[in-house]
Amino acid sequence: MSRPLGVVVVGVGFIADAHIAALAAQSGARLTWLVDAAPGRLAAAAHRNGGVRATTDLAEALASDDVDAVIVCTPNDTHAAIALQVAAAGKHLLVEKPLAITVADARAVADAFSAAGLTVMAAHTHRSYDYARTVKQTIESGELGRVTLVRLAVLGGWIWPDWHAWVLEPARSGGHPLHNGVHLLDLAAWWLGTEPRSVHARGARVTSAALDIDDHLEMVLTDVRGATAICEMSRAHRPASFGHRDLLVVGTEGVLQLDWQDEAALVVDENGVTALPAATADGFAIQLAAWLDAIAGEPPVMPVADAVTAVALAVAAQRSIETGEPVLLGDLLSGAGA
Repeated sequence: MSRPLGVVVVGVGFIADAHIAALAAQSGARLTWLVDAAPGRLAAAAHRNGGVRATTDLAEALASDDVDAVIVCTPNDTHAAIALQVAAAGKHLLVEKPLAITVADARAVADAFSAAGLTVMAAHTHRSYDYARTVKQTIESGELGRVTLVRLAVLGGWIWPDWHAWVLEPARSGGHPLHNGVHLLDLAAWWLGTEPRSVHARGARVTSAALDIDDHLEMVLTDVRGATAICEMSRAHRPASFGHRDLLVVGTEGVLQLDWQDEAALVVDENGVTALPAATADGFAIQLAAWLDAIAGEPPVMPVADAVTAVALAVAAQRSIETGEPVLLGDLLSGAGA
């Protein structure tokens, strides 16, 4: 293709700005359309982006000759239907996580893009953050030996009693495990590198019992080897600006420790302590570049099969919270437990 890839951004809420900024930094792609259901919000976004064409009708944008790919930033319950429309139009897709809010819909999206020979990637942006890539690279180097335990906590405080958004509506977000917990579950499965076996989870409504979602999650993932990932996700801490991450990876040959504040990691093994350098790369820019590379034929950093598994892990966590029992991934992925 002689011209830059033409990209439509669907949904112009706050996360769209991060994707648009990443797009602006790429010479091989450019923003050609914005789509949103709210005319006022759409006009404001078009103005912020130099008067780019804007429409409330996705079909109009997809029919344009200068559109090759789509980035979807809409509420979670709309992802599957939009993705299928994009596949039918013959365009590539980057969709904000999760890929869908049910395993069946996630599979349908994966199948549609596979059948059309198109690229689809779910924006599990944490995979492109420095800390996540540092952990993955250290595990793959063999320095830690076989990983037996991952402990990951991501804690914050942005839910408060008078705050309202669609993420608090289970029918739209799929619940907190699908909207935010899925980041941790996906990272744990990615780092462990084996087939997940089960998820056992608990939830709590710390900010207010009147919330329709749990704002504090404790999720335990076990893989087929018996390795365990303990994941804690909270948006209930005070003050509302609070943010903290705590990460520990234990292997048969060493331990990796990394916290939120300095981004540097420590690897402890029989040879002593090694400090891995901190980095400050833009995760959204790295993710977008990886998506464009995948469209060009490179292996995706987030294979669609992993995106389907991530949906299954989060659905399992939500189901486990509701029943109090562990949920087997094999049942969900095979359809037996759907």
